[in-house]
Amino acid sequence: MDIDPQQIFDELERLKEPLSEAEGNLAGLEGSKSSVKAIMMKKSGEQSIGGQEREAYASKEYQDHNQKIKETTRIRSLLKLEFAIAQMKFEAWRSEQATSRNMDKFTR
Repeated sequence: MDIDPQQIFDELERLKEPLSEAEGNLAGLEGSKSSVKAIMMKKSGEQSIGGQEREAYASKEYQDHNQKIKETTRIRSLLKLEFAIAQMKFEAWRSEQATSRNMDKFTR
């Protein structure tokens, strides 16, 4: 196995900013979901709470907001997987180095 640890560190460094941005974006979108619903309920012409909720859930704004949550979740998941793969490569490299050191001890 030919693994360059510096390349792995570079990959982890490259991923940290977009991953943390995706995490922050998702938290913001999840946090504002009820606000979007409330705004849409307020705009509704319905008198009952149930009718206002129904219209809010059916609104384009609420649907668009949910789509943004879906897309941000997808991006975050991919970045987390890339990060995990880089970590696994580093652990494989560490294992390889330890095995190599042990082999050197036995062959001296």
